[in-house]
Amino acid sequence: MFITVSAAFFISLSLIIGIAVKSITNSDPLKKITGEKVGVIEVNGVINDSDRIIEDIKIFRDNNSIKAIVLRIDSPGGGVGASQEIYTAVKKAANKKPVIASFASIAAFGGYYIAAGATGIIANPGTITGSIGVIIGYTNFQKLLEKIGLKPVVIKSGEYKDAGSPDREMTDKEKIFFETFIKNIHSQFIDAVAKGRNIERLKVEEIADGRIYSGQEALRLKLIDKLGNIEDAVEWAGKKGGIKGAIETVYADNKDKFSFIKDIKQQIQNNFISSISSDTSSNIGYLYNGVR
Repeated sequence: MFITVSAAFFISLSLIIGIAVKSITNSDPLKKITGEKVGVIEVNGVINDSDRIIEDIKIFRDNNSIKAIVLRIDSPGGGVGASQEIYTAVKKAANKKPVIASFASIAAFGGYYIAAGATGIIANPGTITGSIGVIIGYTNFQKLLEKIGLKPVVIKSGEYKDAGSPDREMTDKEKIFFETFIKNIHSQFIDAVAKGRNIERLKVEEIADGRIYSGQEALRLKLIDKLGNIEDAVEWAGKKGGIKGAIETVYADNKDKFSFIKDIKQQIQNNFISSISSDTSSNIGYLYNGVR
C-alpha cells in the first residue's frame, strides 16, 4: 500500500471530526418525533462514510411516528463497502415500513446501488442514473521515475502485495487478478439490483455494462418506478405509509450550530476521494466521474 501525506492528514482529521460529530449526534432530537410523518434522509455527494446515513435510517425505522422514509439521493456513488452497508440498511427498513428513493440530479453507481433496496424509486426525467458497474484505475509513473533517476525498492510478503503499483508495469497475472476481482464486485452489484428491483438477473446483466441512463430511460428499463420530484416522492411515501390528509415531513439533517462540523467532514471526504482518483494508488468503487 502507498499512503500519501494527504491520506494520513485526511485520516487523522476525519477521526477528530468524526469523534466530535458522534458526540453531538448521540443526543439526536430525531428520536423525540411525534405524530404521523414522513422522514427524509438526504444523501449528497460522494458516498464514503455510511455511519450517519445508517444511523438516520435506523432512527426513522424504529420510530413509530415515522410512517415512511424518503431517501433523497444526489450522488455519483462512492466506496463499495459504504454503498453496500447503506443498501443493507435500506432493505431492513423497507421490511418494516415503506422506503422511497427519490433521485435528484444524479444517482449513479453507488448512488443507484443504495436505492435498489427501497420499496420504490422515483426520478426526474433527466436524472443521471444507472451506471451499474465497477471501476478501478491508477496512473503509472514508471517512465517518469526513470527520467529523474529514481528506482523504487519493494520488499513484499506475497506475489500480489504490490499489485497495482504505480512504479512498474502490471504483469499479465496481476491483470487477470484485478479483472477477476472486478467481475466479483460487479456480480454483487447485479445481484443487488436483480433482488431489490425484482428483475431477472439476465436482464440486469444486459444493461449493467456501466452506461448511464436518463430517468426516462430508467423507467422503461424498470430501474425506477415513477417520474417525479421530491414532492411527489413524499406524497407517494405518505400514502404507502397510510397517512391521511396533509403529509408532514421531518428531515434527518437537522441544521444546528454544530452542523458546520459535519459539512467540513463531508467536504474533506469528497476532496480526498477526488484527489486519489488521480493519485498514484489504485482505487476501486461504485463512482461515476462524468460531468453533470
